[in-house]
Amino acid sequence: MREGVTIIGAGLGGLVLAGALHRRGIGVVVYEGEPSPDARAQGGLLDLHEHSGQQALQTLGLHHAFLKLVRPGEDAKRVVDRNGTVLLDRPGDSASARPEVDRGNLRRLLLDALPPGIVQWGRKVASVQRVGRGRHAVAFTDGSTVETMLLIGADGAWSRVRPLVTDARPVYTGTCFLELRFDADDPRAAPAAAVIGSGTLMAVAPGQGILAHRNADGSIHAYVAVNRSEAWLAADLPTTTARMASLFDGWARSLRTLITDGEKAPIVRPIYALPPLLAWPRVTGVTLLGDAAHLMSPFAGEGANLAMLDGAELAQALIEHHGDNERALANYEHELFARSQPIAKLSARNLSRFFGPDAPTSVVDLFKTL
Repeated sequence: MREGVTIIGAGLGGLVLAGALHRRGIGVVVYEGEPSPDARAQGGLLDLHEHSGQQALQTLGLHHAFLKLVRPGEDAKRVVDRNGTVLLDRPGDSASARPEVDRGNLRRLLLDALPPGIVQWGRKVASVQRVGRGRHAVAFTDGSTVETMLLIGADGAWSRVRPLVTDARPVYTGTCFLELRFDADDPRAAPAAAVIGSGTLMAVAPGQGILAHRNADGSIHAYVAVNRSEAWLAADLPTTTARMASLFDGWARSLRTLITDGEKAPIVRPIYALPPLLAWPRVTGVTLLGDAAHLMSPFAGEGANLAMLDGAELAQALIEHHGDNERALANYEHELFARSQPIAKLSARNLSRFFGPDAPTSVVDLFKTL
């Protein structure tokens, strides 16, 4: 067996790549900085697209198992204005080609398809450097080091691997999310669910909004969105739900309760993005996938789907060009740039539509075209 593939990051894309390579008998190790699969919540719902995320699962033989995790009808969309007036209330479609699934359940499905030992937990990367002859050395914070002929950066927005191929760094988009959560057994969850409806609620206005949806376990995620500068993030970021709610004075009480009744310690999630037209020259023995390669805002609904397709396509390239990694990586990157760049531009446009001067009408118009 040829020398194995080293993957940094056990997100969806890295796990798809690992699973596809393992199925073909190619040695692979995934190094993940988190101490365990359950170290943190994995976020809310994802709509998995037929020709990207679902296609990746097909290559792993996991599509049937995925269908058992699908939450029918959760693709419903409700758009309201700041007064709570419903402007669009689209019901869910049980036959949707983009069914919703809990991100945590999907990740667990991918992990369970791998034998023990392929994912090494608690291996946080400290540095990565070239060591000659196309090899790279990965140093971990525990003091250990590994060398590899084939290094894949699947390590997200702040990738440690990315600087090997490009100087590009994520740039703040001007929009910040403050994430709140209602536990399933919280008595306030039921009234919140009534406001949200059967799918996703989008209450938007110029410069701000409240987005919310239910998870498979009955809990609720709410995202308070505000357009603010990086200086505001550093100096004036609200640390309590009361201060957050003050940013929405004059909004309907039913919407404000999604803020005031949530957890008292919001999670701050500034939205960053890489340049939409990012590409890099071929660098021997290394490439990127997922957010490490094409970080974008969530407003095209494509980030996770692209990451999974990246993993599947990279695996296929390495399998087809067995013994010629450089040809495999060159072909993969050519297709990667072609498919990710238009979507990254769309994501940037949609972010502007959600919180720009024409919101919420612009959001209603967007969903009418989908």
